[in-house]
Amino acid sequence: MRKSNAGSRALALVGGGVLLLAGVALLVLPGPGLLLVLAGLLVLAREFPFFGPYVDPVRSRALRAAADSVSSPLRLAGSLLAVAGLLAAGLVWVLRPQLPFAGWATGAGLIGSGLVLLALLVWSHRRARQTQPDTVPTDAGRPPAHTS
Repeated sequence: MRKSNAGSRALALVGGGVLLLAGVALLVLPGPGLLLVLAGLLVLAREFPFFGPYVDPVRSRALRAAADSVSSPLRLAGSLLAVAGLLAAGLVWVLRPQLPFAGWATGAGLIGSGLVLLALLVWSHRRARQTQPDTVPTDAGRPPAHTS
């Protein structure tokens, strides 16, 4: 029993740490940084209570950023262009061996980032559509506006 508890804590530390570090790196690189930071904190907080207080602020910030990324057609188009750019760059890095760090590892990393970003955009878009009210609120019960 003691060994499995230590094993799960070690697994949470390694897995959560990798997610957290990858998320921090993706805060400045193209990718879903805040969502990976949140995932890392969630994994770590299950085994280490020290990380618990950081989950809710990061969760609200990550969900707000996800909603912002699809809040307007222009932002959605920009995000989709980023997806297309990552996928294209991945293909170029795979097919052009003279580029720095060329090869399957770099190309797959870029393509994977593009696919993760696309999946997160689809999730964010669906989530935003579910949280929008179905009807436009009316002015029922309000006094008429005075115009002169």
